[in-house]
Amino acid sequence: MEPLLEVKNITKRFGGLTAVDNMDMEVFPGEVVGLLGDNGAGKSTLIKVISGVYHADAGTIFFEGKEVRIDNPMHALRIGIETLYQDLALAENLNVYANIFLGREKLKRFLGLINVLDHDYMLNESKKVLDRLEIEVPSLKNQIRTLSGGQRQAVAISRSIYWNAKFLIMDEPTAALGVAEQKNVLDLVKTLSSQGVPVIIISHQLHDVFSVATKLVIMRRGKKVAERITKDTTTDEIVGLIVGSLPGDYGDVNDGAKETAQVGKETGSVDEGQEGKQ
Repeated sequence: MEPLLEVKNITKRFGGLTAVDNMDMEVFPGEVVGLLGDNGAGKSTLIKVISGVYHADAGTIFFEGKEVRIDNPMHALRIGIETLYQDLALAENLNVYANIFLGREKLKRFLGLINVLDHDYMLNESKKVLDRLEIEVPSLKNQIRTLSGGQRQAVAISRSIYWNAKFLIMDEPTAALGVAEQKNVLDLVKTLSSQGVPVIIISHQLHDVFSVATKLVIMRRGKKVAERITKDTTTDEIVGLIVGSLPGDYGDVNDGAKETAQVGKETGSVDEGQEGKQ
């Protein structure tokens, strides 16, 4: 099986700062990948390169086995890459089905003279995609502002799937949600995976990531530190890789960690236990 998405040697600079440095990653159909790292590790920059917000300074992106240059976010949407940020880009004053068709409303002719919104069509189509994903909301006619955080997340995902998203990137999907809502969103991720839709999840909630991800990719200081199969690792190991107390899988990453440890020794900012780990 070939990966649906492959990034090779991706590098992105902002002036003298290298935000993403020679990054490689593969995501296969139905795979859930946790993209992990501390603030400033390069995660958000990487997904913005994949989703067309930024253009890489070097490297190549392959999607569905073909090399692609993603010019902008609309281009990413057209080829099937959808990114869901924390704000979800939903119109709170509109109802559920209107949000699923937002910007792509279905019209019909009224009295053969003018175009009007085809509410029945949009309602029925929205119900189909919510049923497919096993999503329950009180009513598709309810305004988004009346829904819970998890239900809003579900509506945003449903919109993506209805418009043929082949690949989802989710940025902190369980942030600010209650425990029950978190479970609902994570169950939805599992449903997407079972239907062959791969997902990248960026999250600081390791428990959530471990519960759904099949693979973990860890970044630090713009570099890929390590890649782990979720069932073969632990949260302690992942935290160690994130903060640099454990060596990564690549020499240049480890050199950076040694430099950080040396600076800590010289300034006295790293305690003896931490020095021993590094």
